[in-house]
This record gives sequence, C-alpha cells and structure tokens, in this order.
Amino acid sequence: MKKLSLFLLLLFVGGFVQMSYSQNKCKVLLPSIADSYVGKCKKGLAHGKGHAFGVDKYEGMFRRGLPNGEGTYTWSTGDYYAGHWVDGQKNGKGVYVVRIDGKDSITAGIWAKGEYMGPAPEPPIVLGVVSIEKYRFSKRGEGRKVMMDIMMNGNYNSTIENLSMLGSSGNEIIMGGSQGFDNVSFPFICKVSYTSWNKMHSSQHYAKFEFVISEPGEWLVTIYN
Repeated sequence: MKKLSLFLLLLFVGGFVQMSYSQNKCKVLLPSIADSYVGKCKKGLAHGKGHAFGVDKYEGMFRRGLPNGEGTYTWSTGDYYAGHWVDGQKNGKGVYVVRIDGKDSITAGIWAKGEYMGPAPEPPIVLGVVSIEKYRFSKRGEGRKVMMDIMMNGNYNSTIENLSMLGSSGNEIIMGGSQGFDNVSFPFICKVSYTSWNKMHSSQHYAKFEFVISEPGEWLVTIYN
C-alpha cells in the first residue's frame, strides 16, 4: 500500500513538473503579456484558452501565440478591452473601458485591426408576424440586396398564393426560388404577405412577415411555414 502511495505521489509530482515545463515552453508572441502563460498550447505557442501576464495581462482565447477570439486585455493602468481579437489586435465587436478622472469612459462598437470603426449596427427587427413558424436573418456579405426564401418541410413553399412583397426601396428581383430586392437603401423595411396551405395540405391560412434591416449588406431572410 505504501509503495502504491509513493508511486502515485511520484506520478503526480512528475506530471506537475512536466506541465510546468510545457507551460514555460509555451510562448506568447505579444511582448506586453509574454512573461508567463498558463493555458493550452500547440507546437510551442499559446493556442486555445489561457492566461498571459507581463506588463499587462490577458485572459481568453489564443491562436498561434496571439490573442485570437473572445478575450479581455487589461492594461497596467486598469483600462481594459473585452471583446473579439484577431492576430493580437482588437477586431470585431467589443467594449473598451478607460478610467478618466475617477469615472469609466466606455466605448462600445466595432473594431478593425485595432482601430475603432463606430457603434455596432442594430440587428434586424421584426415588426409583425402572422402564421410564421420561425425565421432567420443571415448576412452573406457586403452589398445592397435583401432576398427571401419561404420554406415548408425543408423545400421552397410551392403552395403560396397571392404573394405580396412591399419594400421601402430597391428593385424587385427573382433568383431561382428566392425573391427579394436589389439596390436597396438601409434601413430597409419590408412587408411580405401571402396565402399558404398548411403542412398537411388540409387548410389554407394567411401569413405575414414584416421587418427592418438597418445594417448594410447582402442579406437572406428565411421564413418557415
């Protein structure tokens, strides 16, 4: 029993030493937080969730030795940024808090390569829903287009009658089974209404979906009956 206890103790100590060694061998490539690191590692670099310390400190996700993903960076002054990172720079949605004259000054919004780009755009807003099972908004890229797919049982809804699509701007277009508007101005307001059979094809019902999209881009709105 004593031999087993001694073996387990040595195994634990050996594992701890090995873990400490691997942490010391795991590098952070941002000099201001490169003094010490505790967390996941890959090929000698911080990779995954971890804590890094130096003049400043960072807690969050790493990729190839740099903050990458969601994380919080705290400067030696106490100022901090909590949000998204790419290759060691503020990039994406985040909040930057600076202490000025004893009060917090908060800047929230979108960042790109460390530079503040402005407030985060408002998400799409649904103004009205009638006989719609569910819906989804997907931004596909940059542009000025809003397309709509009306689905039933995993396919385009082929039972639609009396379809009406009213958009606040743009030109109405049809692309395959999708319909929508091109060259729109944002914010874009749209009201879609139609009559559809139910899934069992036993009765018809009136459906309506009205929404506003404020963020410019190329959007796909999927409506499920």
